[in-house]
Amino acid sequence: MILIYTEHISERLSYTCHFILKEQLGLDFTITNNIDDLKSKDSIVVNYSKKIISNSNINIQPQGLLFEEDIKPQDVSCELKEGVISFFKTKKDDFGFDVFAAVFYLISRYEEYLPHELDEYGRYDYKNSLAYKNNFIDKPVISIWIQWLGNKIKEVNPNLTFYIPPFKTIVSYDIDMAWSYKNKGILRNFGGFISKPSLLRLKVLLGINVDPFDSFDFLDSIHTTDKFDTIYFFLVAKRLSKYDKNISPNKKAMKNLIKKISAKYNIGLHPSWNSNKNKHLLLKEKKKLESIANKNIINSRQHYIKINLPDTYRNLLECGIHNDFSMGYGSINGFRASAASSFFWFDLKENKTTSLRVYPFCFMDATSHYSLHQSAKEGLKELLYYQKVCEKVNGIFIPIFHNNIIGAENEFMGWKEAFTKFIKQL
Repeated sequence: MILIYTEHISERLSYTCHFILKEQLGLDFTITNNIDDLKSKDSIVVNYSKKIISNSNINIQPQGLLFEEDIKPQDVSCELKEGVISFFKTKKDDFGFDVFAAVFYLISRYEEYLPHELDEYGRYDYKNSLAYKNNFIDKPVISIWIQWLGNKIKEVNPNLTFYIPPFKTIVSYDIDMAWSYKNKGILRNFGGFISKPSLLRLKVLLGINVDPFDSFDFLDSIHTTDKFDTIYFFLVAKRLSKYDKNISPNKKAMKNLIKKISAKYNIGLHPSWNSNKNKHLLLKEKKKLESIANKNIINSRQHYIKINLPDTYRNLLECGIHNDFSMGYGSINGFRASAASSFFWFDLKENKTTSLRVYPFCFMDATSHYSLHQSAKEGLKELLYYQKVCEKVNGIFIPIFHNNIIGAENEFMGWKEAFTKFIKQL
């Protein structure tokens, strides 16, 4: 048992301790502001206060963030500690920084509630982030800090039993457009041919060639191991728009594809661009996917990774989504929340823990190809780097792939082979 002494018990502190101690280290804990409770000899005492307590085993000096209820700019001056970035510097304690407050600042996405620049898609620009500015976007520093804390606890009681979550891989797919030419209808194909004449389009429509985006049988054939989980996210927008160009969910072929995949794999909703600020449209899309798959949909990942906190996550909760897989950036690979593990979303404006489970991703093939202009070989190297980083901290590794990028389109030459190498080494 871990006994945490603090002068002030708060929602933020309770949330942070539950994530670090219960979820990541498997340890029971109690938070108290009664100093008489520290007389127990059966607990490891963590002193999270500025008082000097003689029988405390671990001392962490609070910076103050976890006792506040408002949202305001914080002093986040970074420095290196054992080769890893830390901030919220402290004096005369066991870590040299307020590890609880630092974890909360990053995992709550505190900086995304402060005034910031938007990117070309109206999203939080990763260039605003503390992780990017201080060159640790490629490292899950929260997971590393938690390992430090776990090691410190082991020093106090080497016989204490830890339950550390095992390393896990979830291979995920965003199905933005199931087919390049097939099942689009005469008008869309005619318009496409006029704007960009293609012999391949004619061959596909005549049944001579396979549609270049149709990699679904290949994906099914390569999933021959239980070494990883799989989840497909379907875009089922009813109306086409600049960013929603999916095959209509009313098409028989699209319905059959969803039914076939959902019968064998986990699936989730890929909410359309237009549903991002329209909760009623989001609910309609969720119900549409549920009616086709004949199952309750509790997973989602935002199309174009368009998250605006807290509204996006509040809408998901109100529509019955339990797990969201959008916590990452659409223009750079890395750790948006600086964690390689899932966590409950903390609604900073309401100052409370929610029931929405957030699963962060750190690699996307589309980011490597379009934003970073990497070759397939370079993309594979980066993909394997993030896999190793997550494995080292016993995290969850969630890469994103697209059926079109691992299809047969000449633009994505080499990606299918790179993807195959990745899956086989799993």
